[in-house]
Amino acid sequence: MTMSVQERNSGSGGKEEESEDESEILEESPCGRWQKRKEQVSQGNVPGIESASLAMDTEEGVEVVWNEVLFSERKVFNALEDKIKAMFENLMQVEHPNIVKFHKYWLDMRDNQARVIFITEYMSSGSLKQFLKKTKKNHKTMNVKAWKRWCTQILSALSYLHSCDPPIIHGNLTCDTIFIQHNGLIKIGSVWHRLFVNVFPEAGVQGKVRHNRDEQRNLHFFSPEYGSEDDYAIDIFSFGICALEMAVLEIQANGDAVVSKEAITNAGQSLEDPLMREFTQSCVRHEAKMRPTAHDLLFHRVLFEVHSLKLLAAHCFISNQYLLPENCVEEKTKSFDPNGVMAEIEHKGRPGVQLKYSHVSPLELEKFLEDVKNGIYPLMNFASARPHPVPRALSLSQEHMETVKTPTPEPQETETRRVVQMHCNMESNEEGTRTHLSLFLKMDDKLHRQLSCDILPTDNSKDLANELVHYAFISEEDCDKLAMFLEDELCKHRGITPGSSGAMVMMH
Repeated sequence: MTMSVQERNSGSGGKEEESEDESEILEESPCGRWQKRKEQVSQGNVPGIESASLAMDTEEGVEVVWNEVLFSERKVFNALEDKIKAMFENLMQVEHPNIVKFHKYWLDMRDNQARVIFITEYMSSGSLKQFLKKTKKNHKTMNVKAWKRWCTQILSALSYLHSCDPPIIHGNLTCDTIFIQHNGLIKIGSVWHRLFVNVFPEAGVQGKVRHNRDEQRNLHFFSPEYGSEDDYAIDIFSFGICALEMAVLEIQANGDAVVSKEAITNAGQSLEDPLMREFTQSCVRHEAKMRPTAHDLLFHRVLFEVHSLKLLAAHCFISNQYLLPENCVEEKTKSFDPNGVMAEIEHKGRPGVQLKYSHVSPLELEKFLEDVKNGIYPLMNFASARPHPVPRALSLSQEHMETVKTPTPEPQETETRRVVQMHCNMESNEEGTRTHLSLFLKMDDKLHRQLSCDILPTDNSKDLANELVHYAFISEEDCDKLAMFLEDELCKHRGITPGSSGAMVMMH
């Protein structure tokens, strides 16, 4: 199931009238952020998806995909409602630079029908399958460095999914569900395909329901045990076929309806690099237990490399941006002496090697940092310290549900964005019985959040931070650091005469 879509079914018109017609807003989300348009986008074979349309995210100003699942009978939906909510709430917690983003979902109840609407990231550059076809058509061969970089990104995403708690099995990894951006960024879509198959039965869901398994052209991506013993090994098999297709551009079916085992074997043997041959063959072993894990594959000799100091420093910088002001790289490079020595290697008995600031292009540095941030160069040599939790989002209480005016409210969710900068200001009344706190938060998506409240002498910073988490103003991962920040500022403020104080901090 491909949640982000590459082909627009807008016809060949290209006329201004058609363009205006397709950009017409047909529907808005209850919150007004997402605006559905008339233009349809190709979803592939998605279980239960009635339609997929292009939509606009009015906050970010980017195109997204508006997906709908329509239940012809309300009673069918009611029987599955808890499972559906649990599935979507968990999907919203999946966050990885090499995985197509699942943004939002809500329910729409009208008459005897029920709709589930969900918003996903729109990938405009096309699928990996389309890219490979174009490359082959232009009589070009695959660049080995690009192949390694793509494999690393896909495995990074699979390793993340398989280490979630509970683990997420993709179950539909093909070159049609892997997308490539113009900058070389790989993202895998359809991570919720297997969940949809399990949750949405064919009966009661309106629309044509077919599984990618039934598509003859993609049948070779599925392992022999697919459907009977589903664990991470089915994803590894699929990845192996993808890696093989990336290397040879296309596995020839020789006129048959499906790609045969013999064709796969021949494609593998055609690889000149013995390490690439061994790598792909280990993934497509018939015995599931013999296949390596995604994490193991990142350490395979064909991919493994000792990361450069530059890449390690870039990851360190990206993960700790809260320590530095915005645009710090640009400002810092302006102030450098071009002849200044940045690094030096000393040798006994012969001249050393010096690296000067003039040897480094600020533009190249900024692009490299942007690529690392986007997920093009993931760190492969570090195991996850703990399983990635996929928590249930906060649900609206029954009392609150009754007070909501809209007939189709969007469910409350946990905040997943991280706070990168905080500023607070405190003002006490003359009696000192109450302090007014103004808190300014800058999120990692560069959006701002400003909060204010009155603090009593009995209030403590931990309770304040927990309250912000409860109402989804901040991520739970920022709770302790925010509490420490507020504690320090409260101590400073309460130690002075009535007046005002202010402070700013960068945080992760």
